[in-house]
Amino acid sequence: MSGHSKWSTIKRRKEKVDAKKGRLFTRLIKEITIAAKQGGGDPDGNPRLRTAIATARSASMPSDNIDRAIKRGTGELPGVVYEEVTYEGYGPGGVGVLVETVTDNKNRTTSEIRRIFTRHGGNLGGVGCVSWMFEQKGVVLVEKGGLSEEELLTKVLEAGAEDVRTEDESYEIICNPPTLDTLKDALRMSNIPFSSAEVTRVPQTTVKVTGHKAEQLLRLMEEMEEFEDVQNIYANFDIPDEVIQRVAS
Repeated sequence: MSGHSKWSTIKRRKEKVDAKKGRLFTRLIKEITIAAKQGGGDPDGNPRLRTAIATARSASMPSDNIDRAIKRGTGELPGVVYEEVTYEGYGPGGVGVLVETVTDNKNRTTSEIRRIFTRHGGNLGGVGCVSWMFEQKGVVLVEKGGLSEEELLTKVLEAGAEDVRTEDESYEIICNPPTLDTLKDALRMSNIPFSSAEVTRVPQTTVKVTGHKAEQLLRLMEEMEEFEDVQNIYANFDIPDEVIQRVAS
C-alpha cells in the first residue's frame, strides 16, 4: 500500500500547482455540478455536494463559482450537460486501473482514455474487470506536526475510524464513507487540523511493479491525470518510493 499512498500524497501537492493553472478548479466545478444534479442543491441533504463544496473552499475557489456550479447542476442556470463515465483497464505489470471521468462527449473521452492506456503499455478493459479490486472509503489526511500516532488513534477510533496509516510527513485515517463527517467533526473538536478529507477508492490488494514497467505505469497515471475529463484515477500498484519520487519530479 505504501507506494500507492506515496503517489496520492505527491498528487495532492501537485494539485496545489494545478489550482494556479485552473485544472483543479475545472474538476471541482464539474464535481459540484454533477453532485447537485444527482442529489439536489442543498448541501445539508446532499453529502456528496457538501464534500465537494468543502474541497472547493479549501482550494480557495470563489463562492460565486461554487454557487454557479450548483445552479447549473439543478438547472437554475443553463450550461453544459455532463455525464459520469467510469473506465477500467490494466496498466503495465497487470496493475488494475480505474478512471472516473465527467464528460460532455463520451465518444471523445473513450477514444482518449483508450489512447493513453495503449501509449503506456496498458489496455482498456470491460466493465467490472478491475472495480472489484477497490473499496470505497473515507480518507482524511493529517499532517504529523507534533502529533503522535497514539494521540491521534485515541481521538479517531472513538469517532469510527477503521485504521490509521503512517507516511513520512502525515497520517492517513481510513473510515467507512458514512462516517467521514463524524470523523471530521471529531478532529475539529480536538483542534486537530486536516489537509484533506474525501471519499475515495482504496485497493484491497496491491501489485509490486519495478524497473521499466514501474516508470511506464507512472507515466500512464500522469498523462491520465492531465486529461481534463478525468476526475479521479486509482491503481493498485506498489512501487518503490525512489521510483515514484524520480518520475514525479
